[in-house]
Amino acid sequence: MTPVPTYAPDILGPDFEQLRLEQPADYEGPVVCTLVRRRPAGASAPRRAVLYVHGFTDYFFQRELAEQWTAHGYGFYALDLRKYGRSLLPQQRPNNVRDLSEYFADLDAALTVIRAEGAETVVLNGHSTGGLISALHAAAHPGDWAALVLNSPFLELNQPRWLRQGVVPLVARLGRVLPDLPMPANLPFGYGESLHRQYHGEWDYRLDWKPRRVFAVNAGWLRAIRCGHQQVARGLHIQAPVLVLHSARTVQHYHPFNDEYFQADGVLNVAHIHQLAPQLGAHVTTEVIEGGMHDLVLSRPAVRAEVYRRMFAWLKTALPVA
Repeated sequence: MTPVPTYAPDILGPDFEQLRLEQPADYEGPVVCTLVRRRPAGASAPRRAVLYVHGFTDYFFQRELAEQWTAHGYGFYALDLRKYGRSLLPQQRPNNVRDLSEYFADLDAALTVIRAEGAETVVLNGHSTGGLISALHAAAHPGDWAALVLNSPFLELNQPRWLRQGVVPLVARLGRVLPDLPMPANLPFGYGESLHRQYHGEWDYRLDWKPRRVFAVNAGWLRAIRCGHQQVARGLHIQAPVLVLHSARTVQHYHPFNDEYFQADGVLNVAHIHQLAPQLGAHVTTEVIEGGMHDLVLSRPAVRAEVYRRMFAWLKTALPVA
């Protein structure tokens, strides 16, 4: 008989609880991932559930996202991937992986728990790098997910063509033999400043887990990302229906900080997302969000209300209630 998992209190308060999932050790030692759930309101769990997967230099903190999913009848779960947020162990470097498939064990473990708790239909909701990981997992595990909802998925580097096609392939080759070689991670500070209350934003979260300056990366990580992007470019053939949401515009003036961050994607090039979305599968719907930020559910209130409206309208069509 499978033992019933024991959840612990979560940092988000009494409506949330967390379950640490031990994973096999890797090249840095012990590994865990952390499943967070919004506490079920009733005696029985909903037959439908969603698993949310965060982005790069990120962790799950979006209470409103959880409230929206539960208000629409879904049990809500979120995963802090290995080496992020709740799952970051003292000996680990944040986000340090050498192949994005390393995360598959985390998603597999989370899905096993979610199904054991009664969910028959599970949606995968990924943001940015989490969107890329989610798409790759769905392609490799047909039948696991009833649908995918991808919020500004990281399908290509937001860099000039000469760098993407000239420099990055060389660094990726280095990453095979020198995975720990440090690489610059020069994302502008403006996006983080547009989110946190300490700067110009409306949100409160742990700055040690989601800092203004992004975590350092290495050549092994860049190789892993490039390999994932190459898979997308070749076509993933995801069988499940996929919803891709992205902002209508990309930030054009990163420095100094300006209000453009509040109405455009300050991390990725939305043209890349739009062009590559059809490569995910045969049943892809793309929604362009006017005034959306990179993490669309952290946009201004009217914009994120529109994001939720479109998400759940699409889900009603993609996953009609029997």
